Amino acid sequence: MIRPALADELDAVLAFWRDAAENDNRPADTRGALAALHLRDPDALLVAVDGDEIVGTVIAGWDGWRCHLYRLAVAPHRRREGIGRRLIAVAEERFRVFGGTRADAMVLDGNADAHGVWSAGGYRRQTDWSRWVKPLPE
Repeated sequence: MIRPALADELDAVLAFWRDAAENDNRPADTRGALAALHLRDPDALLVAVDGDEIVGTVIAGWDGWRCHLYRLAVAPHRRREGIGRRLIAVAEERFRVFGGTRADAMVLDGNADAHGVWSAGGYRRQTDWSRWVKPLPE
C-alpha cells in the first residue's frame, strides 16, 4: 500500500533512509527538516508499506509551479518488485491533480541502480541543465 507518511512515522523514515537510500555527497537528513516538510505538505512524503514495515519512499514535492521528486528509496530486500515504479506512479498522479505538466527527479550520477528505475518510468537525463547548489548557513 502506498500512502502519505504519518507524523509518528518520521523517525522510522529516517532510519529507513539510512539503510535504503543513497546518502553520499548530500546533507544529512534531520528530523527537523523532515518534520518541516510534513508540516508544510503532509501528503508530499509517500511511503510504501507492507504491514507495519516501510518498504519504499518518495518525496513528491509541488511548489505551485514545478513537480519535484526526491528520496526515492526501496528496501534492499524488496527491490525489483515494482515498488519504486508504483511510488513514481502515485507521485505523478498527485502532480496531475495539481495541474503539473512535467516532473523532475533528483538522481545521483553515480547511482546506476536508480538510473534503471527512472528510465523504466519514462524519465530521461536532461543534458542541457546542471544542478547548482549552495549550502545555506544555519
